[in-house]
Amino acid sequence: MAATAAGAAVDVAGTDAPAPRRIMLAAFGDPGHAFPAIALGRALLRRGHEVCLETWHRWQDHVEREGMRFAAAPVYDVFPVEGRRPLRPYQAAVKAARETRLAVAEFDPEVVVADILTVAATLAAELEGRPWATLVPHVLPIPAPGFPPYSIGARLPRTGLGRAGWRRLDRFVRAGAERGREELNGARARVGLPPLDYIHNGISRHLAIVATFPQLEYPRPAPPWVRVTGPLMWEQPFGEVELPPGDDPLVLVAPSTSQDPDQRMLTAALRGLGELPIRVLASTNRRPLPRPVPVPPNTRLVDWVSYARTMPRCAAVVCHAGHGTVVRALASGAPVVACPAAGDMAENAARVSWAGAGVSLPRRLVTARGVRLAVERLLAEEGYARRAGELAGWAERNDGGDRAAMAVETFAAAVART
Repeated sequence: MAATAAGAAVDVAGTDAPAPRRIMLAAFGDPGHAFPAIALGRALLRRGHEVCLETWHRWQDHVEREGMRFAAAPVYDVFPVEGRRPLRPYQAAVKAARETRLAVAEFDPEVVVADILTVAATLAAELEGRPWATLVPHVLPIPAPGFPPYSIGARLPRTGLGRAGWRRLDRFVRAGAERGREELNGARARVGLPPLDYIHNGISRHLAIVATFPQLEYPRPAPPWVRVTGPLMWEQPFGEVELPPGDDPLVLVAPSTSQDPDQRMLTAALRGLGELPIRVLASTNRRPLPRPVPVPPNTRLVDWVSYARTMPRCAAVVCHAGHGTVVRALASGAPVVACPAAGDMAENAARVSWAGAGVSLPRRLVTARGVRLAVERLLAEEGYARRAGELAGWAERNDGGDRAAMAVETFAAAVART
């Protein structure tokens, strides 16, 4: 087996019927983190386990509708809020760990699987003596020698000279990771836990489920605790929407639900795609445009749309490159115009471009002309659709939920034997 993170995902677990387990999941409440956790919980339920999911209260009805037990995650402000002073992230983790510990004790799980941002759950699990694993709902953020720094939007270099250039930054990247380790170890000390001596110590060294396509992971030696399982996809129930009439290729414009508050990408798409021989379905994602923009005749603008129902019909998807939107598009066989706005979106856009499944459009080029040229390129060059189709075929043969659930089962079984 090739020694890459993608290769490590192939042998996830056995296929024998697993013993029923009590498994607790914990996830940060943004959709990009909560939805993969719900998808994992649903897969675990399907395989006969009892599941409790701790996340934000806004998802309680959905969690319970899927058949899981719900626990409300404590929420503390870590960003400026008018009239309140925010906590530093690890201060919030210490406070939340004490409350989460009660939920862990009440459910009494055999193992805890915590989203990569849900540090409090890992602290609580250790305080209660429960083994914990990590759910990474995007590409693996741990760097490797010669890799560009995570999230800046640079692609993996193709030459030795390029790799050497990025290696010159390795010590700075490592210094930042060391500071992160020190901060988390400080939080661990405040709740009475010993320090961990490795960097990226918020990621389990027993099991880290990386819920992305192996084809989006850069080749690297595979840590034995990493399992690249494929995407974990879930969405809120939503009905059909009326598509623009005609038979021209359908392009979906799917903005972020949290970034780009001025709807710059959506505005650029509405202005730039109206003259093309395509049909455009654009969603505001329930965030109105700040100012009126004419809707072209070939375009239908809606408040919300089911990606699962719509993307399989699309010839291309224009999005901000949130990981959930990207993998849903690729699992549907639709290549992507990635217009990153913030966070890990630039990294996702770079991975899509590197994998040949779409194009990355930097913020300065997210204009009417830029979006139009990017869509024209996707539709004109068959290689993008072919590559997206290959990823869709892989997703059809490899269910990310089942693969992730089997990895958790293997972890729980190993714990039970010790």
